[in-house]
Amino acid sequence: MSRIEKAGLQVAAEYVDFIEGQALPGSGVSVDAFWDGLSHLAHAFGPENAALLQKREDLQQQIDAWHSARRGQAHDAVAYKAFLQEIGYLLPEGDDFQIETSNVDPEIALVPGPQLVVPVTNARYALNAANARWGSLYDGFYGTDALGDLPEGKGFDAARGAKVVAAAKAHLDEAVPFEGCAWADAKGFDFQDGQFVAVTANGAFPLAKPQQFRGITDDLTQIIFVKNGLHIRVVINPSHSIGKTDPAGIADVILESAVSAIMDCEDSVACVDAEEKVQAYANWLGLMKGDLEESFEKGGKTVTRRLNDDLAYNTAAGTQRSLKGRALLWVRNVGHLMTNPTVLDRDGNEIYEGLMDALTTVMIAKHDLQRESGNSVKGSVYIVKPKMHGPEEVAFADKIFGYVEEVLGLPANTVKIGIMDEERRTSVNLKECIRAAKSRVAFINTGFLDRTGDEIHTSMEAGPFLRKDAIKGEGWIAAYEALNVDIGLECGLKGKAQIGKGMWAMPDMMAAMIKQKVGHPEAGATCAWVPSPTAATLHALHYHKVDVMGVQDKLLAGGRRASVDEILEIPLAVNPDWSAEDIQREIENNAQGILGYVVRWVDQGVGCSKVPDINDVGLMEDRATCRISSQHIANWLHHDVVNAQDVMKAMHKMAAVVDGQNAGDPLYTPMAPGFDGIAFQAACDLVFKGRIQPSGYTEPVLHGRRLELKAS
Repeated sequence: MSRIEKAGLQVAAEYVDFIEGQALPGSGVSVDAFWDGLSHLAHAFGPENAALLQKREDLQQQIDAWHSARRGQAHDAVAYKAFLQEIGYLLPEGDDFQIETSNVDPEIALVPGPQLVVPVTNARYALNAANARWGSLYDGFYGTDALGDLPEGKGFDAARGAKVVAAAKAHLDEAVPFEGCAWADAKGFDFQDGQFVAVTANGAFPLAKPQQFRGITDDLTQIIFVKNGLHIRVVINPSHSIGKTDPAGIADVILESAVSAIMDCEDSVACVDAEEKVQAYANWLGLMKGDLEESFEKGGKTVTRRLNDDLAYNTAAGTQRSLKGRALLWVRNVGHLMTNPTVLDRDGNEIYEGLMDALTTVMIAKHDLQRESGNSVKGSVYIVKPKMHGPEEVAFADKIFGYVEEVLGLPANTVKIGIMDEERRTSVNLKECIRAAKSRVAFINTGFLDRTGDEIHTSMEAGPFLRKDAIKGEGWIAAYEALNVDIGLECGLKGKAQIGKGMWAMPDMMAAMIKQKVGHPEAGATCAWVPSPTAATLHALHYHKVDVMGVQDKLLAGGRRASVDEILEIPLAVNPDWSAEDIQREIENNAQGILGYVVRWVDQGVGCSKVPDINDVGLMEDRATCRISSQHIANWLHHDVVNAQDVMKAMHKMAAVVDGQNAGDPLYTPMAPGFDGIAFQAACDLVFKGRIQPSGYTEPVLHGRRLELKAS
């Protein structure tokens, strides 16, 4: 790798070329200021970063020793809690307070709705996610199993189309009802006595709530309504194939869907060196400048994706307004753990990747702050900061971004951060974590997968864990989910910040999602993650049904629904009656998921993809899913639930299964029958060395093995 000296740093030439040739011009930041700032981050903040990581290890060693000394004894919850307090893992909870975050865009502060998370390294996915602010309900119903079945064949099915139209209008009857008629009765629309009305064979009928009408476009083709802060666009086009057959000429119903989206530099990407980091940063730059494009072949034609424009419309009062065409974008930086070879410090050591991400992504976002109709109308930059352990690490992130603001000439607290509540030390100290960033926090969320992976690693020595499906039913999960919302509301996040819930992992199972994911807004979450733009449109239906702000008011009045004591309950298997077949099935299921994900990550650099599970159900997999599966096997190995020979046998068997599932991929390298490839070795490292990985994270193994493959 070619390197260039910059302010005492040895920097990969690709990164220098990108920063100085593309990112800095037009940002208002000088070359010297940027490199001096990065050097200071590396040399002044780097040691503090290292000390925080060492504290993680020190606490883990003490917890391991505590459990090991009590191996075989009944778990004493009172003594355990006292021990965690004594070592500084569980901190005292301070006085009540309210967050002071200001200049937060309405998509985050005021409008509950779906949220997308996509790998920023894939420009097409990034553009699709940004443009998923709007989605066709007709397409969502027609192209998925949302109505109970899937379309057959390639041609248009008129009967299915009629079913879709009926379902969409039935939803409009609930979300935007007329007084005295159904949407299916409408033969046209008009204004009478200053009110928007549906014209039917039996007369004209106004909206039950006239304030839901917001306006109409200049060309009279789109009528705009609102429900619980989300807009609905009814498209009128009598010449369209669907509009021709509709009594009112309705050709589509377009829903405001992914109100916000996270452009991910972390769990869903594979960025192990300068080449891959620059790819991520370049796409973020295109999004912040508004000029990102991606062309690809589809149906024999070249299609070019660009960011959507805003939509202008006229209100009933005759004033012109606009609807934003794109989701409000966050960018997720990496956590505090990893270093990256892109930049070396004065001693030749890799600098912490999170420090590089902080300065680079915020500097790039300055392009957005300096243009009209960009991402943030409030002049803010939104950074999700994952995998932080406790208030000290959140305070460190706050300090990092404060320094970045100084370097870049930004007002204090321009950078808003999202705190991922996905590590146990954060969950049990959540109020103090929020306090540590009270002037810039704009998002908290729960993440079952990483949270469970950390649960297993933290309590690795306590005993064997339950099977994965059984863990989901344990009380600590419900307490964790409830307390996250309750504490967020208690700290004043309502109307100022998002409270989020985790991903629906089955992108092909939309009927099940529609049935189950309504639980997230019902729980008081203002956003929840979905795996695709279509899923965002279908999940938007839930936010029409549920007034999340009203739910939050009720929760605020009710107080906390759970306690830290419940979160500290460890989901151990006490005298399990598992058969040999039960154990084998669990190990094979975990092994298949690990291998299916890791082989694409290491060999192809795919950080997130739809991976068929052992039953050939496509699941969205990222490092969080890999972490829980690898930690689960490591735990069972450590407690002799299964032996190493049987695990390796399962790995061999599942490698052949994964090979078969990927047989149609021309870029795929089979793992069987040699089982000697770098990807297979990486999967084995995650399992057999899982107990000694820092916090059980997968990144050190995956990064090391991909760098090995690229070097070879």
